[in-house]
Amino acid sequence: MSQPLAPAASLTCSAMSFRWPDGTEVFDGLSLTVGRGRTGLVGTNGSGKSTLMRLLAGRLRPTEGSVTVGGRLAYLPQNLTLDTGLRVEDALGIAGRRAALRAIESGDVADEHFETIGDDWDVEERALATLGSLGLGDVGLDRTVGQLSGGETVLLRLAALLLERPDVLLLDEPTNNLDVFARRRLHEAVDAWRSGILLVISHDRDLLERVDRIAELRSGSVSWYGGGYSAYEEALATQQEAAGRMLRAAESDVRRQKRELEEAQVKVARRQRHNKKMDAQNRAPRIVAGAHKRSSQEAAGKLKGLHEDRLQEARERLDEASDAIRDDAEIRVRLPHTAVPAGRTVLTLEGLRPRFGALRDGALQVRGPERIALIGRNGAGKTTLLRTVTGELEPEAGEARTFVPLRFLPQRLDVLDEGLSVAANVSRTAPGVTDNHIRAQLARFLFKGARAEQLAGTLSGGERFRAALAAVMLAEPAPQLLLLDEPTNNLDLAAVRQLTSALQAYEGALVIAGHDLAFLESVGITRWLFVGEELTEASAEEVRELLEAPTTSG
Repeated sequence: MSQPLAPAASLTCSAMSFRWPDGTEVFDGLSLTVGRGRTGLVGTNGSGKSTLMRLLAGRLRPTEGSVTVGGRLAYLPQNLTLDTGLRVEDALGIAGRRAALRAIESGDVADEHFETIGDDWDVEERALATLGSLGLGDVGLDRTVGQLSGGETVLLRLAALLLERPDVLLLDEPTNNLDVFARRRLHEAVDAWRSGILLVISHDRDLLERVDRIAELRSGSVSWYGGGYSAYEEALATQQEAAGRMLRAAESDVRRQKRELEEAQVKVARRQRHNKKMDAQNRAPRIVAGAHKRSSQEAAGKLKGLHEDRLQEARERLDEASDAIRDDAEIRVRLPHTAVPAGRTVLTLEGLRPRFGALRDGALQVRGPERIALIGRNGAGKTTLLRTVTGELEPEAGEARTFVPLRFLPQRLDVLDEGLSVAANVSRTAPGVTDNHIRAQLARFLFKGARAEQLAGTLSGGERFRAALAAVMLAEPAPQLLLLDEPTNNLDLAAVRQLTSALQAYEGALVIAGHDLAFLESVGITRWLFVGEELTEASAEEVRELLEAPTTSG
């Protein structure tokens, strides 16, 4: 990868192509310049967003072309892992400078200590201030990473990047696994970004509303839209309305050209019959009749060719208009056997204490088709609670009882057998159901025809999600209680809409552990529960206030 000297805070790729080792092409001659300020990168699952981010970060090398980065670059990948034995100071990259400071304070004035510190004499103060700004003010520099929750680990890594004072900051789905409180901190960090270039991939609408522009990656090229996500949606709706008008006009033109071609062919046929009849009546010499015939055929050919050319041009315009229409298909399912009567008890928790997490005395009764959201800080134990309800984990005390068929969709989507096809995976959860019925249902999950035969291990992220969702929702007996753990993690916004559409058709009870408030509100949550030492009920407004309330570090 060529990286010539460039001015601070610049990010460019020139005629860049990239192919995976198996020959799969992702980009072909992409040229792109990211301007200063905050940019949100959006696109459907499989469009290449994370691959592009890794190319820009230098984690992948282009097959052809170049990437040029000006200034210091910092990159937060989507799948972050840190050694649990690391101390916080090591994760922040300041252990050496802290040790040098301690040595100087104790009287050791060796040159190497001063070289290690450089001009960064306030490194501890900066580190603590940065941690505080991200809600990690109570995280000591001597603690180990293993003592932090998953969300705190993400924020810790972000703090390490911010301490580098980067000119270019790349964030790939940074809000995954963050609770509402941590998301708020990250939102504040994005709001506060003023230096250089920030490029973020996210499905978090609240985060995308905070950017200066949206870059949409589609079919290997990037289109730009000013403003946040709402402005992008509005611009897209205007474009699609115009594209719809063009499509209708093109379809009308094709019909008209077909009609005119047919009329021209009828007219030519009539003229030929008339000329033949006149030649016969006038007993024209054969050479004259032949000349008339050739002239008539030439005129007919020209007329037919003219109308065929016009029809072909109309069809090309129709193809162009069709390409401009987006086909972001929706999942459409009917699951009548999942319905639960309003008064029926679905789930009870009595004195429940899971093995991990904060919950000490969980009490809950779910009746009928209730839709419950579990909200809580990272590390509160939401996932553990769901796994205890399914029977996957034994509780330390109390009990969880279910009274209807239950299915669980975990964060990892590990309900699929990688070596089986999509259809075979659904057959595993629905024994006795005919193959034809399964395929008809899979078509509603956008796996039509041969696509139902794809191996689960070859699916893209969005396809894998739809296949896992189908395996859970189409199971037999029909699930009347669905448990979902952070279902929108790693989904693009189109896939979130598909999930919303599927859940709107579901008639059973729902319990969803999640942090995406916009999604939770869209599926009609009827009860909001905070997971702490107890399960505490709150209103949707109170949840929103907790997210939007001013926060203080520490």
